Amino acid sequence: MTQHSELSRERWSRFDKSAQIIQIGAEMQRGSRFLSEDRRAWLMTGYERVLQLVDLTVACQSNLSLRRELLRWRGLIGELYAENRVDAAAHKSAHRALLQLDPEASKQLAWLDR
Repeated sequence: MTQHSELSRERWSRFDKSAQIIQIGAEMQRGSRFLSEDRRAWLMTGYERVLQLVDLTVACQSNLSLRRELLRWRGLIGELYAENRVDAAAHKSAHRALLQLDPEASKQLAWLDR
């Protein structure tokens, strides 16, 4: 995977928590364009990017409660990725749950329902 290959923990940690979650959400939004069987490979590549960003966020997160919730959320995406399945409802639900982890990120929920 080359999308975020040069993104270091140090660079990622310069973003505040809200920005990190919003950027993970942006990857989920991009993935929404690929929620069809004929575009499954693109969706899985998107999930790889999401997982990488979540891993970076967890690695630089000092808030143990948020770290725990992010790891739980990561499990949702990991399951979709491991099962190699396209599930639009699960994707949207996971995206919504991610944005609800942060007050600033939750402002993006209005755009999710469009």
